[in-house]
Amino acid sequence: MKIFYAVQATGNGHLSRATQLYPYLKKYGEVDFFISGSNSNLDYPFPVKYRSDGWSLHYSKCGGLNYWDIVKNTKPANLYKDASALPLKQYDVVINDFDFITSIGCKMQKVPSVQLGHQASFQSDLTPRPTKKNYLGEMILKHYAKATQHIGLHFQPYDNFIFPPVVKQELMNQEVLDLNHVTVYLPSFQQHCLHETFRKLKDIPFHWFLNGVEKPYSENNITYYPVNQNMFNKSLLTCHGLITGGGFETPSEALFLGKRLMSIPIRNHYEQQCNAAALQQMGICVLEDADENFAKNIETWYLANPPKAAVKANNIETTLEYLFDTFPYNQKEEMPELALFV
Repeated sequence: MKIFYAVQATGNGHLSRATQLYPYLKKYGEVDFFISGSNSNLDYPFPVKYRSDGWSLHYSKCGGLNYWDIVKNTKPANLYKDASALPLKQYDVVINDFDFITSIGCKMQKVPSVQLGHQASFQSDLTPRPTKKNYLGEMILKHYAKATQHIGLHFQPYDNFIFPPVVKQELMNQEVLDLNHVTVYLPSFQQHCLHETFRKLKDIPFHWFLNGVEKPYSENNITYYPVNQNMFNKSLLTCHGLITGGGFETPSEALFLGKRLMSIPIRNHYEQQCNAAALQQMGICVLEDADENFAKNIETWYLANPPKAAVKANNIETTLEYLFDTFPYNQKEEMPELALFV
């Protein structure tokens, strides 16, 4: 069996998940990966056969998305050119982790596909949303990576096609300690945005994972780390709590380990706002921004009793059995036309 796996590299979570799935997928056949986007800074141990600049995210300095830079650095003509060039008909199964180009390619070539990942869970209206829905955000979540089948991943099983999050093998069956430090991973914030806040909290040690840091170094109560998966795993396993954005994979891992969690979703990022709504339902501390009350919020959160909001880890073998048992192998010739935006 030949398997095509498209991974959206607008963050580290998609690549991290693909890394965990790859050893299991190899049992089913030959796997070729397509990487789209350029935001991730993780190394990955799987073969990449196809690449595209795709869509990439650009951030403002302190916690928001820069939509102008996103548009300015995207070339729509290249997206369609790359989509038409993908040899999707050569593959028995096309797996798409929220990649627009692969979705377009499947439509052009009339090839069925399965969207596997967190964003697929938003095909269900039962998946939590913020009180005020965003029409454009809803359209992107439901139609950006259009597929013939969806297998979602989320904190809780909100619908019958939604499975638990994929947790890194390096975190499974490990000793979990509390060495009192707070692990921080907020990639949409530059150092100057939060540096003084953390320095004020002299009694709290911080492990801050920050883009641009080449090797660990310490200043007062802050230890700066490069965005390195092994270092991050060790810090997470031994932290008192995690402060991170409104993504999916990193909060899932913290909750799986039983760690207290504070989430600050990226401003104007609808998917992260949806994740924040789900976390709030679970009793997790969610902040709209790192404002003038941030230091006090951290102090209160650090001392409070954490909510009991454990998350289960995905049984990858069971999830992939479901995928391959239900994938529409025989629909290539009779697949209906798929509208990209309806």
